[in-house]
Amino acid sequence: MENNDGIVTFTIDRQEKRNAVNDKVMEGLKETISYIKHQQDVRFLVVTGSGEKAFCSGGDLSEFHSLHTEEEAFSMLSKMGHILYDLATLRVPTIALVNGAAVGGGCEIATACDFRLVASHVKCGFIQGTLSITSGWGGGTYLFERGLRHDHALKMLIDAKSYNAQRLYEMGWASVVFEGSKEKALENFIVDMREIHPSVHQAYKEIQLRNWKEKNMYERVMEEIRLCAKLWESDAHNEAVQRFLNKSK
Repeated sequence: MENNDGIVTFTIDRQEKRNAVNDKVMEGLKETISYIKHQQDVRFLVVTGSGEKAFCSGGDLSEFHSLHTEEEAFSMLSKMGHILYDLATLRVPTIALVNGAAVGGGCEIATACDFRLVASHVKCGFIQGTLSITSGWGGGTYLFERGLRHDHALKMLIDAKSYNAQRLYEMGWASVVFEGSKEKALENFIVDMREIHPSVHQAYKEIQLRNWKEKNMYERVMEEIRLCAKLWESDAHNEAVQRFLNKSK
């Protein structure tokens, strides 16, 4: 985590694992969110990945494959689900700086953010279906709230495949598609926002958060996680994970 003139950046730094999420990443993101909640000078949270190949490839199956039962899966899934809910409900604008592939849980993290700046070479998708599970950190619920047409959002989930950056922009998932450095893309995106007092940003975020509270957002996220946990212990999921791990060796 780094704080540069009010811009807090959390970088998932596991290039050797395509920036897959493990317990250490979870704790780092949790600490970053807590820091922002207690600092008055923070204006934006930016989430990105190290390197150029991956923003985040989702949960690290090499660490989580030992979870077999619904209860074991729910413990892990709900931990990250709570973290993403805290991310999604922060009082400052949140930006996913998608420098590389965002798939599975990585797509959920990006979707939980207010804005998604996507490099032109990037592909992103809710590929959880290929492992015979659904989105398990609340990403499906956030996707339906992000203003995409219902059929586009539903098809993105059901297809369980990656979409290119231009298609993601056309669908309304990507806020911006950029060429060149992600730092310059971020600078260009927030240049006008910087001129507005942060209390205004927070007031507008509060409108959104009131709407989510009225729509029982937290309860809906947790129900999504429970559904994924049920599928997690299925034979179909366990077999798919073994195929994935054997392929990765």
